[in-house]
Amino acid sequence: MEYYQILGVAKTASADEIKKAYRKLALKYHPDKNPGDKQAEEKFKEISEAYAVLSDPEKRQQYDTFGSTGFKQRYSQEDIFRNFDLNDILRQFGFGGGFRSGGGAFHTSGFRGAGGGSPFDNLFGQGGMRGGCGGCGPQPVKGSDLTYEMTVTLEDVLHGAEKTISLRQGGQPQNVSVKIPKGIEDGKRLRLSGKGAPSSSGGPAGDLYLKVHVAEHPVFQRAEEDLVVEHRIPFSEACLGTTIEVTTLDGKKFNVKVPAGVQQEAKLRIKGHGLPTGPIGHRGDLLVKIAVRIPKTLSSEQEEAVKGLAAVGL
Repeated sequence: MEYYQILGVAKTASADEIKKAYRKLALKYHPDKNPGDKQAEEKFKEISEAYAVLSDPEKRQQYDTFGSTGFKQRYSQEDIFRNFDLNDILRQFGFGGGFRSGGGAFHTSGFRGAGGGSPFDNLFGQGGMRGGCGGCGPQPVKGSDLTYEMTVTLEDVLHGAEKTISLRQGGQPQNVSVKIPKGIEDGKRLRLSGKGAPSSSGGPAGDLYLKVHVAEHPVFQRAEEDLVVEHRIPFSEACLGTTIEVTTLDGKKFNVKVPAGVQQEAKLRIKGHGLPTGPIGHRGDLLVKIAVRIPKTLSSEQEEAVKGLAAVGL
């Protein structure tokens, strides 16, 4: 979804402009004015999702940074609507106690109810008994969501990857393919729609959430979108300056000039050779951290040279 387009506002819109745009659209598409209108129902869900993201400074910043595709790879529907109380927001807009459908008030204290429904179930009568349908009986309930953990490498973060994971559904093995987006961060979750537990009442299957862990690398350390690699040089080269060869995570080699008098833990920057900020974002930098190598033992010749340096103040 392109949230700014859905609300009809510019990307530079203020919080008040976004709030006013949502209120206008909520008045137009709310269920009380459009009973039984499926198109209005979907539109109301879209504008509510857009407002849930753009009214939250942190989510909006993430959306602006990663774009629609990158944002959806990082935020599940549960994440989007977490701490988003639409009933309270509607009261602020003058809708009294909130919308009702079939006698059930709309609340969003959590994205999914115990039966696996969405935050719009009560609003549109989909949580169990449909509004005004007393004898229709309960509707099929969605299956439970499942969460698995998976580990990826820094190379996967750099290039993106496609992994196959093995699950057991109903006692049967199942292979599921999942795309790892470039720039994914440790702890983020990926959602695979319909790959969760099957429904016990004939409803749709739940979703599968994959919590991603990025494994430590033996050479490179991650610092957000930058990478840090340590390079040790002898004391003489730290004093006089030198040129070192540095290999990036993707195997490219650079000759980097180390200035004379470089200090311990100084960082030299190779621009654009870190990690991507998202599937289509720019890359961070590679930082070469200088460490001065101090030998544990000295030959007699080296010892005499060091004593000579000490005599002249080095």
